[in-house]
Amino acid sequence: MKIGILAWTTAATADVVTVARACEAAGFESFFMAEHPVMPVEIKTRLPRGDGKIPAVYAHIMDPFVSLGAVAAATNRMRIGTGICLVPERDPKVLAKEVATLDLISRGRFIFGVGAGWLIEESRVMGVKFRYRWEITLECLRAMKELWTKEEASFAGEFVRFPAIRSNPKPVQRPHPPIHIGAGGERALRNTAAVGDGWAPIALTPDQLRGELDKLRRMCDEAGRDFSRMEITVYNPAGAEPRRAIEQYRAAGAHRLVLMNATLAPDRYQREIEDFARDWIE
Repeated sequence: MKIGILAWTTAATADVVTVARACEAAGFESFFMAEHPVMPVEIKTRLPRGDGKIPAVYAHIMDPFVSLGAVAAATNRMRIGTGICLVPERDPKVLAKEVATLDLISRGRFIFGVGAGWLIEESRVMGVKFRYRWEITLECLRAMKELWTKEEASFAGEFVRFPAIRSNPKPVQRPHPPIHIGAGGERALRNTAAVGDGWAPIALTPDQLRGELDKLRRMCDEAGRDFSRMEITVYNPAGAEPRRAIEQYRAAGAHRLVLMNATLAPDRYQREIEDFARDWIE
């Protein structure tokens, strides 16, 4: 089982490069960073898990692409990725270049975890029509695929349009870095079957994962996609006993588990990473 970590680094935590180096030294396979470019002051939307309260750290996390660029330069083996990038809140033409550049800098280690956003107030501030956020996301991804794979690319969709343009560099990974749909539910599964190379839900139990993957397998068959090529990642895996949890998730169809919730405080990050590694890395 591949074991990764989602790093909630801020100006108050240990430095992101220091944390990433410690994770690579501890044996983690991958290192992910989340995204919230802004956090509105007035919020009615509740976090769609746990007690519904939005953790304070959400207003302090750093830009994932700038941070992962630094991490890529400071590490050699670990895969790096967005967990997740809020695609509709970014210009797809600029985002395509950011992704390709990061894949080049990391020598083909980038995983493009994507989502459409769940925080209504944030979407509005960022100019996204929340109702259409997934339709916008899918068009952005399809447009970026054109930019990554063609010397001259154009796109004419409902939400994304541009004439023939050149976008370089191209990604190291061909045809492009793997796109992992970071959301749960029926719509996320259909989007994965439509445009994804993997699926990355959060906090599913092994039994829940098994049932959802049965659905994804059927959807892939309907879409003419090869389910066996899909990489399945579970964030914040359930289970009090890590070794047993790993076997249960493996049997359910997961390829990677991504651990969360370390404080990464300057005086605690090393111990937290070592504890995670001792318990979870095989």
